[in-house]
Amino acid sequence: MKLALIIDDYLPNSTRVGAKMFHELAQEFIRRGHDVTVITPDTRLQDDVSFDTFQGVKTWRFKSGPLKDVSKIQRAINETLLSHRAWNSIKSQIKRETFDGVVYYSPSIFWGSLVKKIKSRCQCPTYLILRDMFPQWVIDAGMLKAGSPVDRYFRLFERSSYRQANRIGLMSDKNLEVFCMTNKGYPCEVLRNWASLTPAVLPAGYVPLRQRLRLEDKVIFFYGGNIGHAQDMANLMRLARNMVKHPNAHFLFIGQGDEVELINTLAAEWTLPNFTYLDSVSQDEFKFILSEMDVGLFSLSAKHSSHNFPGKLLGYMVQSLPILGSVNAGNDLLDIVNQNKAGLIHINGEDDKLLESALLMLNDVAARHQFGLGANALLREQFSVESAAQTIEMRLEASRAIN
Repeated sequence: MKLALIIDDYLPNSTRVGAKMFHELAQEFIRRGHDVTVITPDTRLQDDVSFDTFQGVKTWRFKSGPLKDVSKIQRAINETLLSHRAWNSIKSQIKRETFDGVVYYSPSIFWGSLVKKIKSRCQCPTYLILRDMFPQWVIDAGMLKAGSPVDRYFRLFERSSYRQANRIGLMSDKNLEVFCMTNKGYPCEVLRNWASLTPAVLPAGYVPLRQRLRLEDKVIFFYGGNIGHAQDMANLMRLARNMVKHPNAHFLFIGQGDEVELINTLAAEWTLPNFTYLDSVSQDEFKFILSEMDVGLFSLSAKHSSHNFPGKLLGYMVQSLPILGSVNAGNDLLDIVNQNKAGLIHINGEDDKLLESALLMLNDVAARHQFGLGANALLREQFSVESAAQTIEMRLEASRAIN
């Protein structure tokens, strides 16, 4: 099939896990014999559109205003314009036979108009990879009032995005359950997050980050990814504070987001000697750093009503890192990780239990190793990119046969 893959953030300009996952999916589709074109905005473009290839994947990049790490108003305006800017830039390239299927990724919720136009012109089916129930999570976090004009505005685009999909893939059984309660009539299923199974190979001459930070003798508890409201980063900062009396433990956070200032403020306020924050790094550098770490951390806000599976966990699993973290009540991620002995997950707010698990991973090397093996086994069993590509491929081909 000739496939269009649409996402608001893509390599090599992005450091986010969604961009990495989508690139791995594109490469897997190519391995399976499909012709893939990624359509994505590029805030660095001087021209309206650029046609090139990145690591074997054809990309159509269209000019856009900034979407990440800007004010909420500026981001909302630029995301609202995504479909308009994309279509104006690429419509001359799209004929009836250009695409046999469209795969689009949310976030963003603003692809509905573009997908509708491509779907209409090419008479092809579509698959929505839904990773983020926006604006619901913003309402859950208390950042937006339900039923407000802004909420109603976002809901229009959210529904438009859903309506264009022949199939919607959600990341967990609980997410599917919550989605179906509030969004009736959409054909949907579980499509778990995915990762390539190949661990990073360090290049010759690579200087370990441990060495650069003088942490050679430490057990490093690592957090890598979005540092925002949805994660409730204060939760992990409390863990770092509770571990101060154990000098062989160190907490390293790498990423970007709305709560970077918060974590640095708390680190200073609590005078944490066991905490280091670094800005985002390239995807390759991130993989190299992961290979040096001991424990993979994550956190989800207790206020969430949706049940996300953070993409960062996949990177931990690839490198056989044990997983330690907190989730909102009812999140099936807790059972998935704990029952598969891939790590230790608790409900956000259970600080004593989280500390107890952190101390186990700090002091018991054998347990840490076994959890890491369990994490990698879980990845291979349930979260391979091959499985995700096969599911999407099957759905698109079935829809084409019906049409």
